[in-house]
Amino acid sequence: MSWQADFFSRTFDFRFEARTSRGRMTQKKSWFLRLWDDREPERVGVGECSLLSGLSPENPENIESQLAALANALRAMPAEAALFPFGELRNFAEKRLAIGNSPALLFAFETALLDWQLGGKRHIFPNAFVQGEAIPINGLIWMGGLDAMLQQIEIKIRDGFTTIKMKVGGLDFEKECDILQYVRRKYFRDQITLRLDANGAFKKGDARYKLNQLARFEIHSIEQPVPVGSPEWKDLCRQSPIPIALDEELIGVADRHHKEELLDRIQPQYIILKPSLHGGLSGCAEWIDVAKARGIDFWMTSALESNIGLNAIAQFTAGYAPTLPQGLGTGGLYHNNWESPLVVDAGQIRYDATLPWSPIAHTESDAPLE
Repeated sequence: MSWQADFFSRTFDFRFEARTSRGRMTQKKSWFLRLWDDREPERVGVGECSLLSGLSPENPENIESQLAALANALRAMPAEAALFPFGELRNFAEKRLAIGNSPALLFAFETALLDWQLGGKRHIFPNAFVQGEAIPINGLIWMGGLDAMLQQIEIKIRDGFTTIKMKVGGLDFEKECDILQYVRRKYFRDQITLRLDANGAFKKGDARYKLNQLARFEIHSIEQPVPVGSPEWKDLCRQSPIPIALDEELIGVADRHHKEELLDRIQPQYIILKPSLHGGLSGCAEWIDVAKARGIDFWMTSALESNIGLNAIAQFTAGYAPTLPQGLGTGGLYHNNWESPLVVDAGQIRYDATLPWSPIAHTESDAPLE
């Protein structure tokens, strides 16, 4: 077996100015790792390396040199790696590829190899999702003016979403409460579930006050209300009237012992997982195992990947037969996303095998977008 590997980058254009408490975005760059065997050049596995500024452990300025080193290491990969099951990929990546502490690189490698193993058809896991079984998802509402956010909510509900996720912490708090009050006056709890994501925006001293105020609107959960490492985490999780989900707090926690220690110390109600930030697919699998042993539920979301990464996350998630809505509705963010079989309809994401993927061939210096 003669392994070959390379990578290329793509910049994706948002359909709108995406705003969070950490800033505004109009574009998002990703890198794509390609893997193939010279004896079957048409069979190409593809994995996405997606970074989020200020969150990803990897440095965007160094990522191309890291990808080049990874591609070189993959060309020297032993033949038996072609048969490695999912459970062995992380150990191989840490010991032979030296990417154990680079979750976005690990995610790209795992996805590319798993894709190649199943024929290079963007099938990462052979489960019910690729056969058409849908996964429930939430509708994401981006920060903006009052009218713009209310319009987004109306559109999501019209499109069949029953769980709405709103970013908070970037606007005036009273205005955010006004939006939630409007939603609750128009839609009762049994009609619409509300999730919030603060991205650590609540300051020390006012987090409890804000949580108490937000509880009036019957909120399902709030992600990362206070910054990473805040000393009040445990008391906050115990006393909050709204269930708390950890997200950024999990970044950089690599080994199982430290994952167990963190969840035992903070005791959140939920954890939110992104493979590109939380240890690749294998790291997320370990987080899920540790959380379930403690009665902590989870849902998956994306690090604003294109349809390549989103597809891999959705197939991985389907293996857990999720009942909670997942954060996997980001495929429509970009004007120039890859053409794919991923379809969002009535608050669900599904894989329609009758729809094509944009071609990604190693014979091209760069892969075309449709």
